[in-house]
Amino acid sequence: MTTENTTVQARAFGADGKAKAAITLPAELFDGTVNVPVMHQVVKATLANQRQGTASTKTRGMVIGGNQKPWKQKGTGRARQGSTRAPHWPGGGTVFGPTPRDYTQRVQKKVRTLGKKSALNVRARENDLLVIDAFEMTAPSTKAMLSLLGKLGVADRKVLFLTDGVKPMTFLSARNIPSTHVMPYQDVGTYHVLWSDVVIIEASALSAAEAK
Repeated sequence: MTTENTTVQARAFGADGKAKAAITLPAELFDGTVNVPVMHQVVKATLANQRQGTASTKTRGMVIGGNQKPWKQKGTGRARQGSTRAPHWPGGGTVFGPTPRDYTQRVQKKVRTLGKKSALNVRARENDLLVIDAFEMTAPSTKAMLSLLGKLGVADRKVLFLTDGVKPMTFLSARNIPSTHVMPYQDVGTYHVLWSDVVIIEASALSAAEAK
């Protein structure tokens, strides 16, 4: 775990994508804390919780048929066989195959919070955390979103937009762009931040998080 008490700044942009003077990020949220083991634990749990765990196979006792020997024990010149449902027969049962199970991993809230903070500090340290004034989209427009990404210089990277609350028009504008994801700041997790190459936070969302 590393911690730096230096002031962290981030590039800022207007709603139209024009660059502004860099701003200082809240010291309470961006204090340089990076806990790699915690981030690994949270990401591992997030991916595990997405697994359905429905894979299932039948053992030889569950497969229909094979109740009698396919041929007599001796005198045929062939190897002795006890059942056509044995694992080495086509259509036979599976040995040590997967069965339905629960992959759920529970992580304490404090650990999740620390993981999220660490991930955001990583992006800030790499200068890949941007702050934008607001997302002013009144109608869904993929073209407008692509234009904004181009102005911000991140069109060829995986981008995570963190909005102040639910912004349906911003979400709809970005949903057809595979490398772009939009979600409210309060819902973001460690996995989402580390998935992205660049994190763009709405200024009001950052202020609300600082006040909270």
